[in-house]
Amino acid sequence: MPLFTFTDVRYTYPTQPQRPALDHFSLMIPAGEKIAVVGRNGSGKSTFFLHLNGLLKPQSGEITFRGQPLNYTRKGLKRLRQQVALVFQNPDDQLFSASVFQDISFGPLNLGLSEAEARARVQEAAELCHIEHLLERPTHALSGGEKARVALAGVLAMRPHVLALDELMASLDPWGRNSIRDILDVYHAQGKTILLITHDLSLVRHWATWVIVVHEGRAVFSGQADDLLHHQGIMDKTGLIHIWHEAMSDCL
Repeated sequence: MPLFTFTDVRYTYPTQPQRPALDHFSLMIPAGEKIAVVGRNGSGKSTFFLHLNGLLKPQSGEITFRGQPLNYTRKGLKRLRQQVALVFQNPDDQLFSASVFQDISFGPLNLGLSEAEARARVQEAAELCHIEHLLERPTHALSGGEKARVALAGVLAMRPHVLALDELMASLDPWGRNSIRDILDVYHAQGKTILLITHDLSLVRHWATWVIVVHEGRAVFSGQADDLLHHQGIMDKTGLIHIWHEAMSDCL
């Protein structure tokens, strides 16, 4: 059974009524994969992510999670968001507490866990993200890489089954990107599913076990990276062929 199924999903932002962000978007997402989501800016990738945990609701079409249609009641969304977590491109969009410890503990406490349980979750997530030394630090005093790892820890403390990251590594230096990738590999090894929006095709080629290509509001490819190379029409239409060759030449 697919983890998620999108069937003919359509969504249009009120500010752009003539241009659907998702247009008859259909896709099956497998469980347990490291999934790279690629496509040009404005192709619909972020809008697709916002539908994964109900932050946006389709205007038509259907989304199922583990075979069941998404439940958009308050109770249904709370249950979904315990299992499917988003991490945004700008960590400042997620960091709002005074200290790192308070920020990471917010999610577990919001789940109704005791203070002792929440503290254990914070420690677990901090160790995974290598930020134990930052727990008492004010969030506003963190570097960009530290903010990214703290934002990630705040989500991991809730132990979601699905982790979706919207270009979290885009503004990080190579050390920061490698650090995040190592954290994701450890989390994936626990049987979790990870989706990552990225423009870094070396990640697609060497990290991802599955690739989704979004183009003009539609999912035009879903499969293994090696198989994507054989779809010349998709590579040409989406412009991936050019940046793919650039990424591979940079590795030489």
